[in-house]
Amino acid sequence: MASGTGIELSRAAAAAAREAAGAVVRVDGGARRSASGVVWSADGVVVTAGHGLHGADEVTLGLPDGSTVRGEVAGRDPTTDLAVVRTSAAGLGVATWAEGEAEVGELVLAVTRPGRGPRAGLGLVARTGGSWRTAAGGHVDRYVELDVALQAGFSGGLVADLGGHGIGLASAGLARGTALAVPAPTLRRVVESLLAHGEVRRGYLGVATLPVRLPARTAAAMVQDAALLLTAVEEESPAGRAGLALGDLLLALDGAPLADVSDLWPALEEERLGKAVRVRFARGGAVQEVELVVGARGLAGGQRP
Repeated sequence: MASGTGIELSRAAAAAAREAAGAVVRVDGGARRSASGVVWSADGVVVTAGHGLHGADEVTLGLPDGSTVRGEVAGRDPTTDLAVVRTSAAGLGVATWAEGEAEVGELVLAVTRPGRGPRAGLGLVARTGGSWRTAAGGHVDRYVELDVALQAGFSGGLVADLGGHGIGLASAGLARGTALAVPAPTLRRVVESLLAHGEVRRGYLGVATLPVRLPARTAAAMVQDAALLLTAVEEESPAGRAGLALGDLLLALDGAPLADVSDLWPALEEERLGKAVRVRFARGGAVQEVELVVGARGLAGGQRP
C-alpha cells in the first residue's frame, strides 16, 4: 500500500506536469519527428531548440488546446542551439520560471509535447556548474545536467520543478547523449537578441588562429607556455587595421593569456561590440602591444573570430 508521502509526491508531480504542459507546444519543422517549444510570451513568442527545426523557416505549432497554428522562425542562434518562433496566436499560457538555482538531487520533470498531448518524464538534476561555452562558442550561464530519459520531442521542452516552475529549456543538442537544461537567464538574453536582430550579434576580430606550444626559452621569456599563431588576417578587419599580421603570436587579450581559440570568446560577446581591447603579441621575438576595436559580425558571416 502506498504511503501518504508517496501519494503526496505523486499528486505534486501530476499537478506540476499539468502546470508546465500549459506552456509547452509541439513544433513541426517538416521532419518525421517533432520537437517541443516553450511559450515565452502570451503574444505568440515561442522558444525552442534550433536543431529541432531541421532548417525550416516556417513551422506548425500544436497548441495545448489541440489546435494548430502556423509559425515563422524569427531568428536562431546555432551556438546555443536556440531559436525563436513567432505566431499570430494570442492568449497563450506562458511558462513561469523558478526563483533561485536548481540543485543537484532535485526532482524535476521534463515536459514535452511529441504529439497532440503532453508527455512527462521524471528525473533528477544530476550535476551543476558555472557558466560554460558550447562547442560552437555560445555562452550558457549555468551548467545543468539532467538524469532523465531522452524521450521523443525532448529538445525544446520545459524542465520544471515540482511546483511546475521552469528551471530551463530541455536540450539534447549541446552535448552528445546528454540531457541538459538551458537556464532562464540564457534564454532571456538569446530570445531578446533574436527578437531584436534575428541573430545573436557577436564580436569580430578578423583572424584565424592555431594554438601552439612555445619553445622553452620563449615560454620563459613570455611567462606562458602557449599562444595563438595567426594563420590569417582579413583585410580591413579590426585586427588588420590594428597592424596584426600573418605569423604573429597572440599572447594576451586585455591581460588574459591566450592559449586556445576559446580564450578569444569572452572578447566577442555582444556587449563588447565597438569597445577597445589591448592585444599583446610577439613578432620576430619582440613583444608588442596594440589596441583594436571589436567589430560586429552576424552568424551569416561565419564563425571565425
